[in-house]
Amino acid sequence: PDIIPHLKSESQEQTFCWPLSHSTSVHQIRLTRNSSMKFNALAFLAVATAPATAFQPATPLSAVATSGSSLNMVLEKPKKLSKLEILKTQSEHLENPLREQLSTEEISVSKDAMQILKYHGSYMQTNREIRGKNKDYQFMLRLKQPAGELPADLYRLLDDLSANMGQGDLRATTRQCFQLHGIRKGNLKTVISSIMNIGSSTVGACGDVSRNVMTTPAPFNTPEYHYAREWSKVFAQLFRPMTPAFDNIWLDGEKPANEVKWASEVEKYNIDEVMSFDSGRGIILPDSVEPLYGDRYLPRKFKIGVTVPGDNSLDIYTNDIGCVVICNEAGELEGFNVMVGGGMGRTHNKANTFARAADHLGYVPKEDMMELMKSILASQRDHGNRDVRANARMKYLVHTLGIDNFRTLVESYFGKKVQPWREMKEWKYMDWMGWWDQGDGKMFYGLHVDNGRVKDEDDFRLKTALRVLVDKYNVDMILSPTQSLILRDIDPKDKDGIDAVLREHGIKPLEEVDPLARLAMACPALPLCGLAQTEAERKMPEYIGRMRALLDKMNISDEEILMRMTGCPNGCARPYMAELAFVGDGAKSYQIWLGGSSVLEGRTAFPYVAKMKWDDLESTLEPVLAMFIQQKQEFESFGDFCHRVGADAITSYAESYTLGSVKA
Repeated sequence: PDIIPHLKSESQEQTFCWPLSHSTSVHQIRLTRNSSMKFNALAFLAVATAPATAFQPATPLSAVATSGSSLNMVLEKPKKLSKLEILKTQSEHLENPLREQLSTEEISVSKDAMQILKYHGSYMQTNREIRGKNKDYQFMLRLKQPAGELPADLYRLLDDLSANMGQGDLRATTRQCFQLHGIRKGNLKTVISSIMNIGSSTVGACGDVSRNVMTTPAPFNTPEYHYAREWSKVFAQLFRPMTPAFDNIWLDGEKPANEVKWASEVEKYNIDEVMSFDSGRGIILPDSVEPLYGDRYLPRKFKIGVTVPGDNSLDIYTNDIGCVVICNEAGELEGFNVMVGGGMGRTHNKANTFARAADHLGYVPKEDMMELMKSILASQRDHGNRDVRANARMKYLVHTLGIDNFRTLVESYFGKKVQPWREMKEWKYMDWMGWWDQGDGKMFYGLHVDNGRVKDEDDFRLKTALRVLVDKYNVDMILSPTQSLILRDIDPKDKDGIDAVLREHGIKPLEEVDPLARLAMACPALPLCGLAQTEAERKMPEYIGRMRALLDKMNISDEEILMRMTGCPNGCARPYMAELAFVGDGAKSYQIWLGGSSVLEGRTAFPYVAKMKWDDLESTLEPVLAMFIQQKQEFESFGDFCHRVGADAITSYAESYTLGSVKA
């Protein structure tokens, strides 16, 4: 079905539930087929029997009457809460049972404590390549760095912590923050408290809350780029968890020595006042600790991105909320274009889970923006699917209702109409690598990092090189959405010196980096990720080399194909937006996805082949490239070509193709 793909085709009727977070009622929609065998997803709301503290929209919605619709709304008895929802409620706002578990002599924590630990920025892991009865537990720690900003003093600290209490390297993620791997349980408190005291954070880097807020990494000194950076920090502060559990556990109840640096940068917005403002429309909950999240937080993780018109360096359509700053001709901020409902995660062989690109919600003036963001979060908080965790992301709520009805739902909290989306310049994809003028007399340098791994290995000594640059030039950095780094605010007189340091430490100049590598991303996968079904980060360099050889063989060396790889279907490296993606679906095998946009705009790729063995890369993709050579339109990218012709046509062509028969 094209409207609700997860409605079972063999069923004449199926019910979908969205429990209200803080009520005794469960709202459900029952969707049935009409005579034309189409499905109608319509707005639902109105609480007939909910208690006074439950969500009460000022303007109740009713089902939208449409010709032939057979939608009926029903209100049924509450379902039993899932174990995870109960755990969140009983955790005393993310403190228990973690506090007790951290004090034991065990090298691990319990399963319940592990779930709560995620909200503090950490996952418990084991090295899956080490066999034996006793697992060697360790912890991955992820920072929260709005806008990807990495001050020099924070890099020094992370460099030291990773060397002394981690596995010796750092990992830049696809959401513009660093991860440290290999931390032992006994060192967690030292590591986290050190990060908190220097003015950074791991709070909410994981868990069912708003995650790290992304933005375009280019540090241009223009009004648009300034507002994108600033408002990413505004949203990070607006949706930060308020529980004292973080200070209680990691700082023994004391406040950090330094407040997070981005808080002071957006102090003028009076964010705490805006956060707690109660319009009476159901956004604010009767919870003195967490007025936006309550004691159950969100149904699932929640991702936000901010950019400027035309700059899609951050994959804006993959976020739960994507915001685009809109300025007038004088460079003054007027408001934001807002998109909703993006997300990458899915599960193999479960058609009711799928990757999704965001829809355009509309335009909102700047003075209403924070209330609009609160309204979207409340819509997901109260109506996201808490019964089935695989369907808990906001993309499923948007998809089920449709963008028009989701907008109506948001407006019931917002109390205003969302204005039409404003026209903008076309999207472009830029990685911002190499040397650029910032526009303020300073320069920045985009430093490509293969798969985000900052390490010293043989003659390649990137980690040491960065420490030399930080100590010598006190250079601040920005982590990019493509797992690379940007050195910012560089005095032009220091350019040659920085180039020399990188060269002396075995770092290739940009012109020697294969364009395929610049465009590629891979998740960490094995050996530490518990969800990985096969390799990703360790396999991607080989696949880049083999793809380069295949393109050269077919005389299309100039083609730049955006490739991504993940070890499982959860989509951490955003594979479903790529022109060509490898998604792990078993030991030494991948699904092949084709047809994403070369500028990452508004669509996902489609599955082409399942269970492609590692050794079958060339024989699988040569027919696709041959068809591209013979049938592409002028200036058509590989992804746009695959999207235009579709999976069936490519499959038919490949079935009759003779290997080696086509070259450009």
